[in-house]
Amino acid sequence: MADMWGRPGLPRFDYVCARTAAEVVELLQEHGADARLLMGGTDLLPGLRMGKWAPRVVIDVKALPGIRDVTYREGVGLEVGAAVTMNALACHRAVVEHYPLLAQAAGSVASYQLRNRATLGGNLCNASPCADTAPATVVLDAELVLNGPDGERIVQAGEFFCGPGKTVIGADEFLVAVRFPPPPQDRHAAHYEKLGRCRTGDLALVGVAVTCEGQRDNGGYRFRLGLGSVAPTPLRVSDVEAFLAANQPGEEAFATAAEMAMSVSRPITDVRGTAEYQQAMVRTLTQRVLREVWDALQG
Repeated sequence: MADMWGRPGLPRFDYVCARTAAEVVELLQEHGADARLLMGGTDLLPGLRMGKWAPRVVIDVKALPGIRDVTYREGVGLEVGAAVTMNALACHRAVVEHYPLLAQAAGSVASYQLRNRATLGGNLCNASPCADTAPATVVLDAELVLNGPDGERIVQAGEFFCGPGKTVIGADEFLVAVRFPPPPQDRHAAHYEKLGRCRTGDLALVGVAVTCEGQRDNGGYRFRLGLGSVAPTPLRVSDVEAFLAANQPGEEAFATAAEMAMSVSRPITDVRGTAEYQQAMVRTLTQRVLREVWDALQG
């Protein structure tokens, strides 16, 4: 089906605005692969137009209780409903103040207009290697809350992604929220930086997420490093984290850490860039972001 200008149109499907999680699960069980979920629709609708999917039913989950809420409680942490938009997340006062890494990642997704529709849940569930919020979610040790026939199931962010377009979500499950632990009590800083072919609005060729916190007990520092768009899934680079914990932070340590990060990255050559270029940019961005976070912590 095409419109009057010959552009691909939407296939025919039934639209259901679900009101309860049980209704969503029932529909998923009934229709299986012939069902698709609608949150923001920024990936779903283009996919429908281009024939990537041809579902019999599209289930809109935005009306579910709490799925569009952002809740922060001191000492407990942050809970973000799966259908919270990127702009809402990037501008939320508690997120900006206590989880700046998440705010930066959300604010870097696509364009401002798309961020008014794109959701955190959609960005994560699509499981694109270049998803901007994935490295931040992994580095912040988030939990993903899935709902299915047996109720809620909690999955650690580091165990959620299986490969490009693949997650651990079952055929009769869906993501309802993402929970983040309380921010560190000690001094801490964080930063996310991405490289695209243009300054704004592009998919990431490389994404680097870094946090650092001072350790009051031993006077040391704990760095956490996540990479996006350079492997089939977001990478939590534990070897680099261990190296930085064992060495005095500074230019020499950051240069070595950046080389280590580059060595574990596994990008592919495609129309947007060569694997060699992306690996070199892993080194450059990692060193830059480590330096920026360290300077912010010292300042």
